[in-house]
Amino acid sequence: VQLQASGGGSVQAGGSLRLSCAASGRTFSRQTAAWFRQAPGKEREFVAAIRWSSGGHTYYADSVKGRFTISGDNAKNTLYLLMNNLRPEDTAVYYCASDPSMILSSIRMSRLYAYWGQGTQVTVSS
Repeated sequence: VQLQASGGGSVQAGGSLRLSCAASGRTFSRQTAAWFRQAPGKEREFVAAIRWSSGGHTYYADSVKGRFTISGDNAKNTLYLLMNNLRPEDTAVYYCASDPSMILSSIRMSRLYAYWGQGTQVTVSS
């Protein structure tokens, strides 16, 4: 599976961005797909996940709940992350990831995801 992330950019606080992650080689259906982010000097952290195996149930980090929305289009084999009301602390490189056998209790663990995109930079200025 190859993942290609795009959509990053620079915005002011309060602005919005939509990230996309296009998959090739294997569909997102029946997988868990997620977004992680990594700020300079910090560890990669969980942002959001969607489990198509459980009907598209979504999960969010507390820091983004109510502001970010993860979704997917199986027909286009693309994962999205809509980010509203962005804050300077959201500045990071954002990565998409997927795994065909992720269990629910592990969805926030980046080291367990099999496939990764290359990352896209999001910069939020105050």
